[in-house]
Amino acid sequence: MIHWILIGRVLGLFLAAFGASMGVPAVYSLATGGEDLAALSGSACLTSGVGVALWLACRGARRELTQREGILLTVAVWLAASLFGSLPFVFAPGITSLTDAVFEATSGVTTTGASILPEVESLSRPILLWRALVMWLGGMGIVVLVIAVLPLVGHGGMHLYRAEFSGAQSEKLTPRVAETATSVWGIYVALTIALVVLLVVAGMEPFEAVAHAFTTLATGGFSTRTASIGAFGSPAIEFATTAFMILGGASFILHYRALLERRPLAALRDHEFRYYLGVICLATVTIAALLYWQQGYALEKSLRTALFQVSSITTTTGFTTDDFELWPPLGQLILLVLMFTGGCTGSTSSGMKISRMLVLFKVVSREFKRMVERHGVFAVRLGGKVVPEPTIQSLLNLVYLAFMVNFVSCLLLAAVGVDVFTTISAVAASMFNIGPALGGVGPTDNYSALPNLAKWVLTFDMVAGRLEFYTMLVTVTPWFWRK
Repeated sequence: MIHWILIGRVLGLFLAAFGASMGVPAVYSLATGGEDLAALSGSACLTSGVGVALWLACRGARRELTQREGILLTVAVWLAASLFGSLPFVFAPGITSLTDAVFEATSGVTTTGASILPEVESLSRPILLWRALVMWLGGMGIVVLVIAVLPLVGHGGMHLYRAEFSGAQSEKLTPRVAETATSVWGIYVALTIALVVLLVVAGMEPFEAVAHAFTTLATGGFSTRTASIGAFGSPAIEFATTAFMILGGASFILHYRALLERRPLAALRDHEFRYYLGVICLATVTIAALLYWQQGYALEKSLRTALFQVSSITTTTGFTTDDFELWPPLGQLILLVLMFTGGCTGSTSSGMKISRMLVLFKVVSREFKRMVERHGVFAVRLGGKVVPEPTIQSLLNLVYLAFMVNFVSCLLLAAVGVDVFTTISAVAASMFNIGPALGGVGPTDNYSALPNLAKWVLTFDMVAGRLEFYTMLVTVTPWFWRK
């Protein structure tokens, strides 16, 4: 039986805190002339007011969460963040459609980076700050934020942690979940501040440095410019952004080992991290060669452009410096494959994750061995450890769920008239939280021209993909609601 009072209490506290976070761009607006102050302050009051009212109505709940309640609360938090996060876009000028406002907010919360804005500069700076801040909050996982600041869930909070990172082999850094979340957030904040400093030194003005640092560490890719990072025309800014995109796509467990335990070489011993860097290097060299020989790029520019774009797509950030739709077909295909790959488990990036791709490869290799030696017993190992069979089965189920979501979403988009190439790339970019794709939603385009139904389908895909499909889809099955 689901204890709705407890869910309402935690959700109310989350909304109160989420509304308070809207005060950051509101204060910035007040300090810089008051542009869109009414939209931001009104949104903050409404969100916090609903949260406080919900908390007061449910304040008697005192027990721990069950696994079912943890899953349901996870989905509720993400949906609430998407809906209430859209309020500043609804109240401020620039986005006139509720569908577009929810799409933009969901894209931010899920760190997708897909935008319906033909011109990003049309939004005021306070709204752009909220757009970046909501992505920064979503980057580390809003559910983890709840655990960090609202430890009232007790040991039952572990159900939230598992729901947020379903399918991943989570490693707790400290004995308690709240301490784990606090440690990770501390590292997240420190890396964000470091990038702000680097971007300012590289020539970016402070406001834009803060906004881009927020969306880089979140591996989300919202920019204050329509042309993204390419608008600055600065190799120094590109290299700094590339480095921190790669850091954002690496496991924060490794950051903890390097920064707090002072074991910087621990990353080099990590099986997944080595493959992660290997994928980036191999794809960069291949695409750089294509740009150099077939597109006539200078050697330095070909390497810099390839490294930036490969890092952006692999980490699911979505920043751009070049129109990769003009690249040779092989280069575009490599980026399309990287959309599915993603970064490391325990990072802010999305996608299938490198470790899962490795396990899938080893499972296929095992089946080849079994065809030759039918009576042989072969274990699947990752990093020297045997992967349990239930984990393998769960991974195969995850791949099947991702395929089904992809298939159904493509059918729905095609049914409303979206061309096949745009449909396939847009669904993949939304499911795996990439942002820019190919076709009609390429790096120099946006999602504004899509029909409203297509935008709602992609909005669902963004949330489902961010919660790694299981958590979102299980709530729509009849088994979940049976006593």
